Amino acid sequence: MAATIKQVAAAAGVGIATVSRVFSGAGPVSAATRERVLAAARELDYRPSAAARSLKTRRTGGLGLVVPDVTDPFGAALVAGVLDCARSLGEHVLLDASQGDPAREAEIVERLRAQGVGGIIAVPAGDPETWRPVVRAGTTVVFADRALPELPRVPAVLTDDASGVRSLTEYLVGLGHRRIAFLGATGPGRPADARERAFRATLEGLRVPVDEELVVAARPERDSAYAAAAGLLQARADVTAVLAAGHLVGEAAVLVARELDLRVPADVSIAMVDDVAWAELCDPPLTAVARSGHTVGYHACETAAREPSRRAAPGPLLLPTELVIRGSCRPPRGRSVREAGTPRAR
Repeated sequence: MAATIKQVAAAAGVGIATVSRVFSGAGPVSAATRERVLAAARELDYRPSAAARSLKTRRTGGLGLVVPDVTDPFGAALVAGVLDCARSLGEHVLLDASQGDPAREAEIVERLRAQGVGGIIAVPAGDPETWRPVVRAGTTVVFADRALPELPRVPAVLTDDASGVRSLTEYLVGLGHRRIAFLGATGPGRPADARERAFRATLEGLRVPVDEELVVAARPERDSAYAAAAGLLQARADVTAVLAAGHLVGEAAVLVARELDLRVPADVSIAMVDDVAWAELCDPPLTAVARSGHTVGYHACETAAREPSRRAAPGPLLLPTELVIRGSCRPPRGRSVREAGTPRAR
């Protein structure tokens, strides 16, 4: 027969309530007592009953996870990170995709709340009103990859995109590029502001003028990304480098350059944010800013599983990015790296 909570309590020399607190996380337990209870549970092969817990608390437990698209490479890595962390914690995860639609996201969130999940991890679609009642009700919410400025007290796990874009912009300018196009992505919950602001601020600091015609935004859809890249490269033959703010617009830039018979990097250098798998398979391989979706998901899950008193102070957890230099960038035609140099910052 399966061991009971009463047997675990007796073996550990504690009360039943203490064993319950150890496995539910509800209430303080000293480290020594916790270890004694867990050792007794292992010895007796005790498995706490999820059904019993849900009857007592009227919560199914587990975590809800809401992402825009499970087929997106970064989103898929984020999901994998959450699942890996949840598995290590003995939690289950209910997953759904909002497709970036605030109305659909609101429906998903209401359904997760009705199912009594213990917390929700989300890449928010952009409407803070979806989340205000959830937060007020005391449900644990953690944002991943995106945060909502209107809800600064909701914990968030983000990558340091501004630092990544800054490094990439400095690299292109250091190669001698001055006519650098910025291909951004906009849409619900996807403000291009942070990456675009970093691009503009870096050029300003390096005393390189921003050509407004070269700053273009596309919706997070392949057709829109392609149209934006095609319009840009067809209208401005003087562009020497393209900085794509995401892998979707990066893919579009590569496709358009190929169709226009532009050689990369001889005619135009291309680099992007997000070091997805196909970036290394391009010819030439693409320079990219690497962001770990898996790490974002893992940390978001860890944050959601913590007791409220142990969560970080308001303000996002920023994870580092890395500039991966490959063969898709070189000095503009007629200029060497030595001749290019890097303009002095103010």
